Amino acid sequence: MVKIRAPRGTHDVLPAEAGRWEFLEETFKKICRLYNFGEIRTPMFEETELFVRGVGEESDIVKKEMYTFKDRGGRELALRPEGTAGIVRAYIERGLHNVPHPVKLYYCGPMFRYDRPQAGRQRQFYQMGIEVFGSREPACDVEVIEVTAHFFEELGLKDLQLHINSVGCRDCRPAYQEHLSRSCLENSDLLCDECRRRVSTNPLRILDCKLESCAEVMKGAPQIGAHLCSCCREHFEEVLALLGSLNRPYVLDEHLVRGLDYYTNTAFEFISTHLGAQNSLGGGGRYDNLVETCGGAPTPGVGMALGVERVLLAMEKGDLSPWTAAPEGAFLAFEGSGREKEELSMLYRIRRRGIRADRDYLKRSLKAKMKFANRNNFRYVLFYGEEEEKRRKIKIRDMSDGTEQEMTVEQAVAFLVDNSE
Repeated sequence: MVKIRAPRGTHDVLPAEAGRWEFLEETFKKICRLYNFGEIRTPMFEETELFVRGVGEESDIVKKEMYTFKDRGGRELALRPEGTAGIVRAYIERGLHNVPHPVKLYYCGPMFRYDRPQAGRQRQFYQMGIEVFGSREPACDVEVIEVTAHFFEELGLKDLQLHINSVGCRDCRPAYQEHLSRSCLENSDLLCDECRRRVSTNPLRILDCKLESCAEVMKGAPQIGAHLCSCCREHFEEVLALLGSLNRPYVLDEHLVRGLDYYTNTAFEFISTHLGAQNSLGGGGRYDNLVETCGGAPTPGVGMALGVERVLLAMEKGDLSPWTAAPEGAFLAFEGSGREKEELSMLYRIRRRGIRADRDYLKRSLKAKMKFANRNNFRYVLFYGEEEEKRRKIKIRDMSDGTEQEMTVEQAVAFLVDNSE
C-alpha cells in the first residue's frame, strides 16, 4: 500500500517542537500588547480578487504562487498568500474605519504560496505581523520598525541589520519606473527571462532579483532616491531622523523594494547574517493606497510581517533556546491493585488546582514509570503503595535532586500548589 505523506512544502509540528512555536507566539503577543496592538484573526481563504487588487496583478505572488480554487457555488477563492490584504478587507467590511484611530492590529497564522521549498521557506508557512491604519506620521513607520526590533531583541537574536528604503508614491514612482525601464532595456541581454518580462510590466521587481547577472545590471541602474517627490523625501528623512534619535542603526538600501506591489514610501527588512540567500527574517513598510484600492476610503497604513520558520532557523543557527522549560508538575506512580480510584481522584484534584499532572496508562513497572516521568520533564513523582497506605502518607520525590518526603494527601496537594509558582 502506498504511504500517504504530507504535501510537499508542508511539515508537521510535533509536541517536542511545538514549545518553540508557542514561545515565539507568546513573546510576539506580549510585545504587541506593550505597544497597544489588538489581535485580529481573518479567514485562511478569501475571494481571489482581493489579492489580485491588493497584492498586484503583475506580482509573482498572484501570477505564479497563489493556491486558487472554485467552491461549489462557483466562487473564485484563494488561500491567503499574505496577511495584510485580508486585514484591510476586514478593516473596511467590519467597520474598523469608524473606531478611533489609529487602529493597531496584530495577527499570527498560516499563509500559502506555491514556491520551491527550501530551508525557512515552505508552501504552507507561518507569519506574525502588525498593521497600523489611519496615520501618515513618520513616527508610525518607526513604531512598526521598533516593535519588530524589540521582538528580535527579546528572542536574543543578534547580528541583524535593518535595511531601509523609500519606494516613493504613485505620483513620483511612475517617472522613476520609466527611467529604470529604459536603463534595463539597454542591458536586456544580460537579464534573466523573468526580468526581461518585468521591464514592461513591473520594473521595480528587477531590483529584487537574486541572480548575479541581474544584480550586476542593477548596480548601474538609476537610484529611486534621486526621483522622490518632495513629500516622499521629507517623509523618509523624518523616518531616518527618528531612527537616529532612538539610536537604531540602519543600512540605506536603494535596491530594497519588497515583494508586494502595494508598498509606498518606507520599505524595510531585518536581515540575518546567518541564513544565506534567504536571509530576510521579516519586514514591511507603508501602504497608503491599499485601503482605497480594496474599496475603502483613502486611509494611510503601515505594517510588517515576519516568517516564523525563518526566525526559528535563525535562533537555531545562533544556538538560542530560551523556550527550554524547567521540569514542572507531578507524575503519579501508585502501585498495586485496588488503588486506581485513589490515584484518579488525586490526579484530577491536582489538575484542578492548575498543576500539570499525569499517570501511567500502560501498566508499566515502577522503573519504567520513573523513566517516563523523567523523559516528560516532571518535577515530582508521587508514590503510593502498600507501605505508604499503611502510614496513610504519599511519598513525593523531587526529580531534580532525588530528595524524598512523606505527607498526607492534603499536605501533598498544598505542597504541589506552593511549589508550582
